[in-house]
Amino acid sequence: MAPHPVHRLALAEAHAKRLRRAGTGGGPAGAASAGGRSPADVAIVIRLSRPEDEPALVRLAALDSRPVPAAPVLVAEADGALRAALSLSDGAVIADPFHRTAQLTALLKARADQLRGEPSRRRPWLWRLRLRPAQTARSSSPAR
Repeated sequence: MAPHPVHRLALAEAHAKRLRRAGTGGGPAGAASAGGRSPADVAIVIRLSRPEDEPALVRLAALDSRPVPAAPVLVAEADGALRAALSLSDGAVIADPFHRTAQLTALLKARADQLRGEPSRRRPWLWRLRLRPAQTARSSSPAR
């Protein structure tokens, strides 16, 4: 069930107030996060959800205006806070819209592929990248 737009606005304002109080200010990309830590220093945990994660999943789904993903669910934590989740049954994803979660979502999808025993989606892309210079060199040589 998606929250009413007024409630979403209230949540966003409360989050912005907490950020201002913490002194982060939501600065530009690459800026240090709370406590002077860079984004690279954040501890990331990818794991299967547990029953005690249910309230956090409901909160995350409400923030993202989507339903809670169907079980089993992989979750991504950043410094102990649940930031993203992915359903292993149907691939549905929810993520915290107030944090940068694109990389967390990519990690969740990669881990889901590992659990399913699927080959990495990056491999064909890497092969094309490796083959491109050789193909370009052959096609650019003048015909005589």
